[in-house]
Amino acid sequence: MHIVIMGCGRVGSALARALEKQGHSVAVVDQDPTAFRRLGAGFNGRRVTGVGFDQDTLKEAGIEEAGAFAAVSSGDNSNIIAARVARENFGVENVAARIYDPRRAEVYQRLGIPTVATVRWTADQMLRRLLPSGAEPLWQDPSGAVQLAEVAYAPEWVGHRVSELEAVSGARVAFVTRLGEGLLPSPQMVVQEGDLVHVMLRRADLTAVEAAFAQGPQKEGH
Repeated sequence: MHIVIMGCGRVGSALARALEKQGHSVAVVDQDPTAFRRLGAGFNGRRVTGVGFDQDTLKEAGIEEAGAFAAVSSGDNSNIIAARVARENFGVENVAARIYDPRRAEVYQRLGIPTVATVRWTADQMLRRLLPSGAEPLWQDPSGAVQLAEVAYAPEWVGHRVSELEAVSGARVAFVTRLGEGLLPSPQMVVQEGDLVHVMLRRADLTAVEAAFAQGPQKEGH
């Protein structure tokens, strides 16, 4: 996948190196050409000097072929504008914006842009939003037999009840994060776009649960 990153500070440079290490092609955009020094001599991706929400700059960075876009500059407004341009003008599917003011998170989420607040930001969190797949373990009991994990799900689950996820996977949905707020699932709760689903499961069942979530709901008659 080709991924464009706006901002080459400590966060952006670390993210760029991590993504390239995973085999992705990466382009980094920053207004300050000296910022690219943080990438190191071993970085083989594109370095594009310019404003991260300028369409010509984004095109130079390969946004038209990009499967993901991360806005991690030092400005909240710049990040959200750039994220919206990537999503709305270029149709990039996986977009994430870093923000400093967590009070704005709900507003941005309603615009369809997953946000990661600085107070809980890590490179792993941003990677998770850009490359949603499988499960991310969050906690396990001392024996390691039981885990709490955030499990990615197929888009087809949106509009289906959380209880259906439980039925096909055999796991228990512990809570759902929606617009930055943790919610305990009710029998009637329906998966909404942007929800993060946190599941309690046996470690031995992890692969099967990932597969069930990734497959999507079964159509009637199958």
